Amino acid sequence: MINFDSDYAMTIDGKAVFTDKTHPVYNPATKAVIAGVPDCSQAQLDEAVASSRRAFGAWSKTPLAERQEKVAALGDLIEANAEAFMALLTREQGKPRAGAEWEVFGSAAWLKEIATQSLEDEVLEDSAERRVVTRYTPLGVVGAIVPWNFPLLLAVWKIAPALVAGCTVVLKPSPYTPLCDLKFVELAQQILPPGVVNCVTGDDELGKWMTAHPDINKIAFTGSTATGRHVARSAADTIKRVTLELGGNDPAIVLPDVDPEVVAEQLFWASFQNNAQFCNATKRVYIHEEIYDQVRDAMVRFIEANVKVGDGAEEDTTLGPIQNSMQYEKVQDYFEDCRKNGFKFAVGGEIDTNAPGWFVPVTLVDNPPEDSRIVTEEPFGPILPLLKWSDEADVVARANDTIYGLGASVWGKDLDAVQRIGAQLEAGTVWLNEIHEYSPHQAFGGHKQSGLGCENSLHGLMEYTNWQTTTLKKQ
Repeated sequence: MINFDSDYAMTIDGKAVFTDKTHPVYNPATKAVIAGVPDCSQAQLDEAVASSRRAFGAWSKTPLAERQEKVAALGDLIEANAEAFMALLTREQGKPRAGAEWEVFGSAAWLKEIATQSLEDEVLEDSAERRVVTRYTPLGVVGAIVPWNFPLLLAVWKIAPALVAGCTVVLKPSPYTPLCDLKFVELAQQILPPGVVNCVTGDDELGKWMTAHPDINKIAFTGSTATGRHVARSAADTIKRVTLELGGNDPAIVLPDVDPEVVAEQLFWASFQNNAQFCNATKRVYIHEEIYDQVRDAMVRFIEANVKVGDGAEEDTTLGPIQNSMQYEKVQDYFEDCRKNGFKFAVGGEIDTNAPGWFVPVTLVDNPPEDSRIVTEEPFGPILPLLKWSDEADVVARANDTIYGLGASVWGKDLDAVQRIGAQLEAGTVWLNEIHEYSPHQAFGGHKQSGLGCENSLHGLMEYTNWQTTTLKKQ
Protein backbone atom coordinates (compact mmCIF):
# COMPACT_ATOMS: atom_id res chain seq x y z
CA MET A 1 0.00 0.00 0.00
CA ILE A 2 1.20 3.51 -0.75
CA ASN A 3 0.64 6.56 1.41
CA PHE A 4 -1.77 9.00 -0.26
CA ASP A 5 -1.25 11.65 2.42
CA SER A 6 2.48 12.33 2.02
CA ASP A 7 5.70 11.32 0.24
CA TYR A 8 4.79 13.04 -3.02
CA ALA A 9 7.71 12.07 -5.24
CA MET A 10 8.38 12.23 -8.94
CA THR A 11 8.84 8.88 -10.63
CA ILE A 12 11.86 8.60 -12.95
CA ASP A 13 12.98 5.23 -14.31
CA GLY A 14 10.76 3.46 -11.79
CA LYS A 15 12.30 5.20 -8.77
CA ALA A 16 10.97 7.85 -6.38
CA VAL A 17 12.78 11.17 -6.87
CA PHE A 18 12.62 14.09 -4.45
CA THR A 19 14.16 17.56 -4.72
CA ASP A 20 15.38 20.12 -2.20
CA LYS A 21 13.19 22.79 -3.78
CA THR A 22 9.44 22.14 -3.72
CA HIS A 23 6.23 23.78 -4.89
CA PRO A 24 3.27 24.22 -2.51
CA VAL A 25 -0.09 22.64 -3.32
CA TYR A 26 -3.21 24.29 -1.87
CA ASN A 27 -6.65 23.11 -0.87
CA PRO A 28 -8.79 25.62 -2.81
CA ALA A 29 -11.61 25.41 -0.25
CA THR A 30 -9.37 26.63 2.59
CA LYS A 31 -6.30 28.11 0.85
CA ALA A 32 -4.21 25.93 3.19
CA VAL A 33 -1.01 24.31 1.93
CA ILE A 34 -1.60 20.55 1.89
CA ALA A 35 1.64 19.32 0.31
CA GLY A 36 4.94 20.24 -1.23
CA VAL A 37 5.92 18.56 -4.51
CA PRO A 38 9.31 18.33 -6.24
CA ASP A 39 10.53 21.05 -8.57
CA CYS A 40 11.99 19.16 -11.52
CA SER A 41 15.31 20.42 -12.87
CA GLN A 42 16.18 20.34 -16.55
CA ALA A 43 18.72 17.59 -15.84
CA GLN A 44 16.03 15.51 -14.13
CA LEU A 45 13.73 15.98 -17.10
CA ASP A 46 16.55 14.75 -19.33
CA GLU A 47 16.84 11.68 -17.10
CA ALA A 48 13.11 11.02 -17.37
CA VAL A 49 13.13 11.38 -21.16
CA ALA A 50 16.22 9.16 -21.46
CA SER A 51 14.52 6.57 -19.27
CA SER A 52 11.41 6.59 -21.46
CA ARG A 53 13.55 6.35 -24.59
CA ARG A 54 15.39 3.31 -23.21
CA ALA A 55 12.11 1.70 -22.20
CA PHE A 56 10.57 2.37 -25.61
CA GLY A 57 12.65 -0.24 -27.36
CA ALA A 58 11.32 -3.12 -25.30
CA TRP A 59 7.82 -1.72 -24.68
CA SER A 60 7.14 -1.09 -28.38
CA LYS A 61 8.10 -4.71 -29.11
CA THR A 62 5.97 -6.10 -26.28
CA PRO A 63 3.04 -8.02 -27.81
CA LEU A 64 -0.07 -5.88 -28.11
CA ALA A 65 -2.12 -8.26 -25.96
CA GLU A 66 0.39 -7.90 -23.12
CA ARG A 67 0.38 -4.10 -23.38
CA GLN A 68 -3.41 -4.13 -23.34
CA GLU A 69 -3.44 -6.39 -20.29
CA LYS A 70 -1.16 -4.05 -18.36
CA VAL A 71 -3.17 -0.95 -19.30
CA ALA A 72 -6.36 -2.66 -18.11
CA ALA A 73 -4.56 -3.60 -14.89
CA LEU A 74 -3.88 0.11 -14.28
CA GLY A 75 -7.66 0.56 -14.23
CA ASP A 76 -7.91 -2.14 -11.59
CA LEU A 77 -5.30 -0.31 -9.50
CA ILE A 78 -7.35 2.88 -9.57
CA GLU A 79 -10.50 1.01 -8.56
CA ALA A 80 -8.66 -0.71 -5.71
CA ASN A 81 -7.55 2.69 -4.41
CA ALA A 82 -10.69 4.62 -5.38
CA GLU A 83 -11.50 5.99 -1.93
CA ALA A 84 -7.99 7.35 -1.47
CA PHE A 85 -7.99 8.90 -4.94
CA MET A 86 -11.39 10.53 -4.42
CA ALA A 87 -10.40 12.06 -1.08
CA LEU A 88 -7.12 13.34 -2.50
CA LEU A 89 -8.82 14.70 -5.62
CA THR A 90 -11.28 16.69 -3.50
CA ARG A 91 -8.46 18.08 -1.36
CA GLU A 92 -6.31 19.26 -4.25
CA GLN A 93 -8.92 20.11 -6.90
CA GLY A 94 -11.94 21.11 -4.80
CA LYS A 95 -14.65 19.07 -6.52
CA PRO A 96 -17.33 17.44 -4.35
CA ARG A 97 -17.71 13.71 -3.86
CA ALA A 98 -20.00 13.18 -6.87
CA GLY A 99 -17.52 14.86 -9.20
CA ALA A 100 -14.62 12.94 -7.69
CA GLU A 101 -16.46 9.64 -8.16
CA TRP A 102 -17.20 10.51 -11.79
CA GLU A 103 -13.54 11.28 -12.46
CA VAL A 104 -11.91 8.44 -10.54
CA PHE A 105 -14.18 5.64 -11.74
CA GLY A 106 -14.23 7.20 -15.21
CA SER A 107 -10.44 7.03 -15.26
CA ALA A 108 -10.54 3.33 -14.40
CA ALA A 109 -13.20 2.67 -17.04
CA TRP A 110 -11.22 4.55 -19.69
CA LEU A 111 -8.09 2.50 -19.03
CA LYS A 112 -10.03 -0.73 -19.36
CA GLU A 113 -11.88 0.30 -22.51
CA ILE A 114 -8.90 1.84 -24.31
CA ALA A 115 -7.12 -1.45 -23.53
CA THR A 116 -9.60 -3.21 -25.84
CA GLN A 117 -8.63 -1.09 -28.84
CA SER A 118 -6.16 -1.99 -31.58
CA LEU A 119 -5.15 -0.77 -35.01
CA GLU A 120 -5.10 -3.54 -37.57
CA ASP A 121 -2.85 -3.57 -40.61
CA GLU A 122 -4.66 -2.38 -43.73
CA VAL A 123 -4.04 -4.58 -46.74
CA LEU A 124 -4.46 -2.25 -49.71
CA GLU A 125 -3.44 -4.73 -52.39
CA ASP A 126 -2.64 -8.41 -52.38
CA SER A 127 -2.38 -9.53 -55.99
CA ALA A 128 -0.16 -11.92 -57.88
CA GLU A 129 2.24 -9.04 -58.54
CA ARG A 130 2.28 -6.98 -55.35
CA ARG A 131 1.31 -6.79 -51.67
CA VAL A 132 0.73 -3.30 -50.21
CA VAL A 133 0.09 -2.89 -46.47
CA THR A 134 -0.31 0.18 -44.27
CA ARG A 135 0.49 -0.40 -40.62
CA TYR A 136 0.65 1.77 -37.53
CA THR A 137 3.96 2.12 -35.70
CA PRO A 138 4.41 3.83 -32.29
CA LEU A 139 5.76 7.36 -32.31
CA GLY A 140 8.21 7.03 -29.40
CA VAL A 141 8.33 9.17 -26.27
CA VAL A 142 5.17 11.16 -25.51
CA GLY A 143 5.18 14.28 -23.37
CA ALA A 144 1.75 14.42 -21.71
CA ILE A 145 0.83 17.81 -20.21
CA VAL A 146 -2.44 17.85 -18.28
CA PRO A 147 -4.53 20.64 -16.69
CA TRP A 148 -5.97 21.15 -13.22
CA ASN A 149 -9.69 20.72 -13.87
CA PHE A 150 -9.71 16.92 -14.42
CA PRO A 151 -6.15 16.00 -13.48
CA LEU A 152 -6.50 12.24 -13.26
CA LEU A 153 -8.95 11.62 -16.08
CA LEU A 154 -7.13 13.80 -18.62
CA ALA A 155 -3.83 12.14 -17.73
CA VAL A 156 -5.46 8.76 -18.43
CA TRP A 157 -6.84 10.03 -21.74
CA LYS A 158 -3.23 10.43 -22.84
CA ILE A 159 -1.44 7.60 -21.05
CA ALA A 160 -3.86 4.81 -22.03
CA PRO A 161 -3.72 5.20 -25.84
CA ALA A 162 -0.01 6.01 -25.77
CA LEU A 163 0.79 2.75 -23.96
CA VAL A 164 -1.56 0.65 -26.10
CA ALA A 165 0.08 2.09 -29.22
CA GLY A 166 3.52 1.11 -27.89
CA CYS A 167 4.74 4.55 -26.83
CA THR A 168 6.27 5.53 -23.51
CA VAL A 169 5.25 8.60 -21.52
CA VAL A 170 6.68 11.48 -19.52
CA LEU A 171 3.74 12.99 -17.64
CA LYS A 172 3.64 16.57 -16.38
CA PRO A 173 0.65 17.34 -14.14
CA SER A 174 -0.53 20.87 -13.49
CA PRO A 175 1.44 22.47 -10.65
CA TYR A 176 -1.96 23.22 -9.06
CA THR A 177 -3.13 19.57 -9.00
CA PRO A 178 -0.16 17.19 -9.16
CA LEU A 179 -0.97 14.87 -6.26
CA CYS A 180 -3.30 12.28 -7.81
CA ASP A 181 -1.08 11.98 -10.86
CA LEU A 182 2.04 11.48 -8.76
CA LYS A 183 0.32 8.70 -6.80
CA PHE A 184 -1.11 7.12 -9.95
CA VAL A 185 2.30 6.87 -11.59
CA GLU A 186 3.80 5.61 -8.33
CA LEU A 187 1.17 2.84 -8.29
CA ALA A 188 1.73 2.14 -11.98
CA GLN A 189 5.26 0.94 -11.24
CA GLN A 190 3.64 -2.21 -9.79
CA ILE A 191 2.44 -3.02 -13.32
CA LEU A 192 4.77 -1.37 -15.82
CA PRO A 193 8.49 -1.77 -16.51
CA PRO A 194 10.70 1.13 -15.34
CA GLY A 195 10.63 4.13 -17.66
CA VAL A 196 7.40 3.27 -19.46
CA VAL A 197 5.62 6.04 -17.54
CA ASN A 198 7.59 8.74 -15.73
CA CYS A 199 6.06 11.65 -13.85
CA VAL A 200 7.79 15.00 -13.30
CA THR A 201 6.43 18.10 -11.57
CA GLY A 202 7.16 21.77 -12.01
CA ASP A 203 5.81 25.04 -13.31
CA ASP A 204 5.45 26.48 -16.82
CA GLU A 205 9.22 26.38 -17.35
CA LEU A 206 9.11 22.58 -17.19
CA GLY A 207 6.41 22.58 -19.84
CA LYS A 208 8.60 24.70 -22.12
CA TRP A 209 11.52 22.31 -21.67
CA MET A 210 9.27 19.40 -22.61
CA THR A 211 7.78 20.96 -25.73
CA ALA A 212 11.26 21.86 -26.99
CA HIS A 213 12.99 18.63 -25.94
CA PRO A 214 14.62 16.95 -28.96
CA ASP A 215 14.02 13.41 -27.65
CA ILE A 216 10.29 13.80 -27.07
CA ASN A 217 8.43 12.74 -30.22
CA LYS A 218 4.94 14.00 -29.40
CA ILE A 219 3.22 16.43 -27.08
CA ALA A 220 -0.31 15.64 -25.92
CA PHE A 221 -1.63 18.81 -24.29
CA THR A 222 -4.90 19.89 -22.72
CA GLY A 223 -5.23 23.51 -21.66
CA SER A 224 -6.08 27.00 -22.82
CA THR A 225 -5.94 28.10 -26.44
CA ALA A 226 -3.39 30.78 -25.52
CA THR A 227 -1.02 28.21 -24.03
CA GLY A 228 -1.74 25.82 -26.90
CA ARG A 229 -0.35 28.40 -29.32
CA HIS A 230 2.91 28.46 -27.34
CA VAL A 231 3.04 24.65 -27.32
CA ALA A 232 2.57 24.50 -31.08
CA ARG A 233 5.30 27.10 -31.69
CA SER A 234 7.77 25.33 -29.43
CA ALA A 235 7.03 21.89 -30.86
CA ALA A 236 7.47 23.18 -34.40
CA ASP A 237 11.26 23.47 -34.06
CA THR A 238 11.58 19.68 -33.90
CA ILE A 239 8.43 18.94 -35.96
CA LYS A 240 6.87 17.12 -33.02
CA ARG A 241 3.49 15.59 -33.45
CA VAL A 242 0.97 17.42 -31.29
CA THR A 243 -2.51 16.80 -30.00
CA LEU A 244 -4.00 20.00 -28.62
CA GLU A 245 -7.30 19.95 -26.73
CA LEU A 246 -7.90 23.63 -26.07
CA GLY A 247 -10.51 26.12 -24.95
CA GLY A 248 -14.13 26.42 -25.87
CA ASN A 249 -17.04 28.84 -25.85
CA ASP A 250 -19.75 26.24 -26.30
CA PRO A 251 -23.21 27.53 -27.28
CA ALA A 252 -26.53 25.94 -26.37
CA ILE A 253 -29.55 26.76 -28.52
CA VAL A 254 -32.95 26.32 -26.86
CA LEU A 255 -36.02 26.01 -29.09
CA PRO A 256 -39.43 27.47 -28.12
CA ASP A 257 -41.09 24.07 -27.60
CA VAL A 258 -39.05 22.90 -24.59
CA ASP A 259 -40.43 22.37 -21.11
CA PRO A 260 -38.77 25.24 -19.17
CA GLU A 261 -38.64 23.37 -15.86
CA VAL A 262 -37.01 20.30 -17.41
CA VAL A 263 -34.52 22.13 -19.59
CA ALA A 264 -33.52 24.46 -16.72
CA GLU A 265 -31.93 21.60 -14.77
CA GLN A 266 -30.30 20.22 -17.92
CA LEU A 267 -28.84 23.61 -18.79
CA PHE A 268 -27.60 24.10 -15.25
CA TRP A 269 -25.47 20.95 -15.32
CA ALA A 270 -24.43 21.62 -18.92
CA SER A 271 -23.03 24.94 -17.80
CA PHE A 272 -21.89 24.48 -14.21
CA GLN A 273 -20.60 20.92 -13.90
CA ASN A 274 -17.20 21.03 -12.15
CA ASN A 275 -18.05 24.62 -11.23
CA ALA A 276 -17.87 25.53 -14.95
CA GLN A 277 -14.15 24.73 -14.93
CA PHE A 278 -14.68 22.56 -17.95
CA CYS A 279 -13.51 23.12 -21.52
CA ASN A 280 -16.79 21.68 -22.78
CA ALA A 281 -19.04 23.56 -20.37
CA THR A 282 -21.90 25.40 -22.02
CA LYS A 283 -20.75 29.03 -21.89
CA ARG A 284 -23.52 30.78 -23.85
CA VAL A 285 -27.22 29.88 -23.76
CA TYR A 286 -29.39 31.15 -26.60
CA ILE A 287 -33.07 30.89 -25.57
CA HIS A 288 -35.91 31.61 -27.98
CA GLU A 289 -37.56 34.89 -27.06
CA GLU A 290 -40.98 33.23 -26.67
CA ILE A 291 -39.79 31.27 -23.64
CA TYR A 292 -36.76 33.27 -22.53
CA ASP A 293 -38.32 34.56 -19.33
CA GLN A 294 -39.73 31.17 -18.36
CA VAL A 295 -36.42 29.33 -18.87
CA ARG A 296 -34.42 32.05 -17.12
CA ASP A 297 -36.75 32.07 -14.13
CA ALA A 298 -36.79 28.25 -13.95
CA MET A 299 -32.98 28.23 -13.88
CA VAL A 300 -32.98 30.79 -11.06
CA ARG A 301 -35.46 28.68 -9.07
CA PHE A 302 -33.41 25.54 -9.60
CA ILE A 303 -30.19 27.26 -8.47
CA GLU A 304 -31.78 28.83 -5.40
CA ALA A 305 -33.43 25.57 -4.33
CA ASN A 306 -30.75 23.00 -5.14
CA VAL A 307 -27.26 24.47 -5.32
CA LYS A 308 -24.83 24.92 -2.47
CA VAL A 309 -21.35 26.26 -3.24
CA GLY A 310 -18.88 25.12 -0.60
CA ASP A 311 -16.09 22.85 0.51
CA GLY A 312 -16.18 19.70 -1.61
CA ALA A 313 -15.44 17.64 1.51
CA GLU A 314 -18.84 18.60 2.97
CA GLU A 315 -21.57 16.11 2.14
CA ASP A 316 -24.20 18.59 0.95
CA THR A 317 -21.93 20.63 -1.33
CA THR A 318 -23.11 20.85 -4.94
CA LEU A 319 -20.24 22.88 -6.41
CA GLY A 320 -16.78 23.46 -4.99
CA PRO A 321 -14.44 26.44 -5.22
CA ILE A 322 -12.48 27.86 -8.10
CA GLN A 323 -9.36 25.70 -8.13
CA ASN A 324 -6.61 28.31 -7.82
CA SER A 325 -5.97 31.97 -7.12
CA MET A 326 -4.96 32.80 -10.70
CA GLN A 327 -8.27 31.53 -12.10
CA TYR A 328 -10.20 33.12 -9.24
CA GLU A 329 -8.80 36.53 -10.19
CA LYS A 330 -9.70 35.96 -13.85
CA VAL A 331 -13.27 35.09 -12.93
CA GLN A 332 -13.48 38.11 -10.63
CA ASP A 333 -12.53 40.26 -13.61
CA TYR A 334 -15.55 39.03 -15.58
CA PHE A 335 -17.86 39.89 -12.68
CA GLU A 336 -16.33 43.36 -12.50
CA ASP A 337 -16.67 43.86 -16.27
CA CYS A 338 -20.37 42.95 -16.11
CA ARG A 339 -20.96 45.35 -13.21
CA LYS A 340 -19.01 48.13 -14.92
CA ASN A 341 -21.15 47.79 -18.03
CA GLY A 342 -24.41 47.71 -16.09
CA PHE A 343 -25.43 44.19 -17.06
CA LYS A 344 -28.27 42.65 -15.07
CA PHE A 345 -27.71 39.53 -12.97
CA ALA A 346 -30.67 37.15 -12.83
CA VAL A 347 -29.04 35.44 -9.85
CA GLY A 348 -25.70 35.78 -8.08
CA GLY A 349 -23.28 38.51 -9.07
CA GLU A 350 -21.62 39.31 -5.75
CA ILE A 351 -18.40 37.55 -4.72
CA ASP A 352 -17.65 37.31 -1.01
CA THR A 353 -13.95 38.15 -0.96
CA ASN A 354 -13.76 37.23 2.74
CA ALA A 355 -14.71 33.60 2.14
CA PRO A 356 -12.22 31.00 3.44
CA GLY A 357 -11.56 29.61 -0.05
CA TRP A 358 -11.76 30.71 -3.68
CA PHE A 359 -15.55 30.62 -3.79
CA VAL A 360 -17.68 32.25 -6.48
CA PRO A 361 -21.51 32.27 -6.54
CA VAL A 362 -23.38 30.67 -9.43
CA THR A 363 -24.32 33.64 -11.58
CA LEU A 364 -26.61 34.18 -14.58
CA VAL A 365 -26.14 37.33 -16.69
CA ASP A 366 -29.49 38.42 -18.12
CA ASN A 367 -29.29 39.01 -21.91
CA PRO A 368 -26.01 40.97 -22.20
CA PRO A 369 -24.89 42.39 -25.56
CA GLU A 370 -23.58 39.88 -28.08
CA ASP A 371 -20.20 41.64 -28.28
CA SER A 372 -19.64 41.74 -24.51
CA ARG A 373 -16.67 39.91 -22.99
CA ILE A 374 -18.90 37.56 -21.03
CA VAL A 375 -20.31 36.31 -24.37
CA THR A 376 -17.23 36.33 -26.60
CA GLU A 377 -14.64 34.99 -24.13
CA GLU A 378 -14.27 31.89 -21.96
CA PRO A 379 -14.58 32.73 -18.25
CA PHE A 380 -13.90 29.16 -17.04
CA GLY A 381 -15.93 29.87 -13.94
CA PRO A 382 -19.58 29.87 -12.79
CA ILE A 383 -20.86 32.95 -14.61
CA LEU A 384 -23.14 32.32 -17.59
CA PRO A 385 -24.79 34.66 -20.12
CA LEU A 386 -28.37 33.96 -21.21
CA LEU A 387 -29.28 35.46 -24.59
CA LYS A 388 -32.46 35.85 -26.64
CA TRP A 389 -32.99 34.74 -30.24
CA SER A 390 -35.88 34.72 -32.68
CA ASP A 391 -34.49 33.88 -36.14
CA GLU A 392 -32.88 30.47 -36.80
CA ALA A 393 -30.30 31.66 -39.32
CA ASP A 394 -29.32 34.50 -37.01
CA VAL A 395 -28.83 32.30 -33.93
CA VAL A 396 -26.74 29.80 -35.89
CA ALA A 397 -24.55 32.64 -37.13
CA ARG A 398 -24.19 34.00 -33.59
CA ALA A 399 -23.37 30.58 -32.19
CA ASN A 400 -20.66 30.10 -34.82
CA ASP A 401 -19.22 33.60 -34.50
CA THR A 402 -16.25 32.60 -32.34
CA ILE A 403 -12.64 31.46 -32.67
CA TYR A 404 -13.65 28.33 -30.76
CA GLY A 405 -15.33 25.15 -31.93
CA LEU A 406 -15.15 22.55 -29.18
CA GLY A 407 -18.75 21.61 -28.42
CA ALA A 408 -22.34 22.77 -28.82
CA SER A 409 -25.85 21.60 -28.00
CA VAL A 410 -29.41 22.05 -29.25
CA TRP A 411 -32.53 21.49 -27.14
CA GLY A 412 -36.11 21.03 -28.40
CA LYS A 413 -39.01 18.66 -29.06
CA ASP A 414 -39.06 19.28 -32.82
CA LEU A 415 -36.41 16.73 -33.73
CA ASP A 416 -36.19 17.86 -37.35
CA ALA A 417 -35.41 21.39 -36.21
CA VAL A 418 -32.97 20.17 -33.56
CA GLN A 419 -31.05 18.10 -36.11
CA ARG A 420 -31.20 20.80 -38.78
CA ILE A 421 -29.69 23.39 -36.44
CA GLY A 422 -27.16 20.96 -35.03
CA ALA A 423 -25.85 20.12 -38.49
CA GLN A 424 -24.96 23.79 -39.03
CA LEU A 425 -22.90 24.24 -35.85
CA GLU A 426 -19.12 24.44 -36.14
CA ALA A 427 -17.95 22.22 -33.30
CA GLY A 428 -16.18 18.93 -32.75
CA THR A 429 -19.07 17.50 -30.71
CA VAL A 430 -22.70 18.54 -31.09
CA TRP A 431 -25.10 17.12 -28.51
CA LEU A 432 -28.81 17.05 -29.36
CA ASN A 433 -31.18 16.98 -26.37
CA GLU A 434 -28.37 15.77 -24.12
CA ILE A 435 -24.96 17.00 -23.02
CA HIS A 436 -21.53 15.73 -22.00
CA GLU A 437 -22.00 12.14 -23.09
CA TYR A 438 -18.49 10.80 -23.71
CA SER A 439 -17.07 7.40 -24.54
CA PRO A 440 -13.58 5.91 -24.93
CA HIS A 441 -14.83 4.85 -28.37
CA GLN A 442 -16.12 8.31 -29.39
CA ALA A 443 -13.75 10.78 -31.05
CA PHE A 444 -13.32 14.01 -29.10
CA GLY A 445 -11.62 17.12 -30.43
CA GLY A 446 -12.15 20.70 -31.46
CA HIS A 447 -12.67 22.71 -34.61
CA LYS A 448 -11.02 26.07 -35.28
CA GLN A 449 -8.86 27.28 -32.38
CA SER A 450 -10.25 24.68 -29.99
CA GLY A 451 -7.52 22.27 -30.95
CA LEU A 452 -5.69 19.92 -33.27
CA GLY A 453 -6.22 16.18 -33.50
CA CYS A 454 -8.48 14.20 -31.24
CA GLU A 455 -8.60 12.00 -28.18
CA ASN A 456 -10.46 8.71 -27.62
CA SER A 457 -11.66 6.20 -30.22
CA LEU A 458 -9.44 4.59 -32.83
CA HIS A 459 -8.87 8.09 -34.22
CA GLY A 460 -7.33 9.07 -30.90
CA LEU A 461 -5.23 5.90 -30.80
CA MET A 462 -3.87 6.73 -34.26
CA GLU A 463 -2.59 10.04 -32.85
CA TYR A 464 0.18 8.05 -31.11
CA THR A 465 1.35 6.29 -34.26
CA ASN A 466 3.06 6.86 -37.56
CA TRP A 467 1.53 5.44 -40.72
CA GLN A 468 3.94 3.21 -42.58
CA THR A 469 3.15 1.70 -45.97
CA THR A 470 5.19 -1.24 -47.24
CA THR A 471 5.06 -2.46 -50.82
CA LEU A 472 6.30 -5.89 -51.84
CA LYS A 473 6.84 -6.81 -55.47
CA LYS A 474 6.40 -10.56 -55.58
CA GLN A 475 8.86 -12.65 -57.56
